[in-house]
Amino acid sequence: MQHNRAGRKLGRTTAHRKSLFRNQLSSLITHERIQTTLPKAKDLRPLIEKMVTLGKRGGLHARRLVLKTIPEATTVKKLFEEIAPRFQARTGGYTRILKLARRPGDGAEMAIIEFIDFDWAHRQAEKKVAAKAAEEKKTSLLEKAKKLVSGKGEGKSEGEKSEKADKKAEGPEAEAETVKGEKKAKAPVEKKKGYTAPKGPKGYGPRGGGSHGGGKIKTG
Repeated sequence: MQHNRAGRKLGRTTAHRKSLFRNQLSSLITHERIQTTLPKAKDLRPLIEKMVTLGKRGGLHARRLVLKTIPEATTVKKLFEEIAPRFQARTGGYTRILKLARRPGDGAEMAIIEFIDFDWAHRQAEKKVAAKAAEEKKTSLLEKAKKLVSGKGEGKSEGEKSEKADKKAEGPEAEAETVKGEKKAKAPVEKKKGYTAPKGPKGYGPRGGGSHGGGKIKTG
C-alpha cells in the first residue's frame, strides 16, 4: 500500500507541475472559474484554499508568502482586496468542483473549479456591458476619423472654388498681376557690378590655357 505519498505527478516533472499549478492559480483568481481535467482540479483545490486563507489573514508576511507561489502583483492584489474579504465568515470550503462530460479526444474526465459565490449570470451580464461599451467606443472613434477626413477634403475643395471664383470676378487684370508677381519671384539675383570674369577660348578655361594652344599669359 502507498503511505505518505499524497498528490499526483500528472505525467510531469516537479518544475513543470509547479509551473502548471502556478498558472492555474493565477487564472482561477483572475477569472474565478476555470475548466480543466478532474485530477488537476482535485490537486488545485487545496492550493487555492491555502491562498485564500493567507488572503484572509492579511499583512505583509502573508502577501509575501503568496507572492512566492504567484509572482503577479495584480493577481495577488485582487486576492487580498476582492476575493478574501468575501469569505471572512467561512473557515474553509471556498471552492467547488463540478464534473463535466469526458473530453472527446482522449476521453479524459473534465471538470470546472470555481469559487462558491461565483455568479454566472452576473458575470455574463458584466461581459455583455463591457463588450457593448467597447463597440460603442470603437464606432465613435471611427465616426470621428471619418468626420476629420471628410472635413479636410471639403475644406480644400471649398477653398479652391472660392479662389477660382474671386479670380473670375476680378477679371484678366488680376491674372496679369499674379503672373507678374510670379516672374519677379523667379527672377535671378543680379551679379555685383565692377567684376568681369576673364574670358578665354571656349572650353579651355578662363585664361585660355588649353592643350591645343591657348592665349599667352603676359608676364611682368
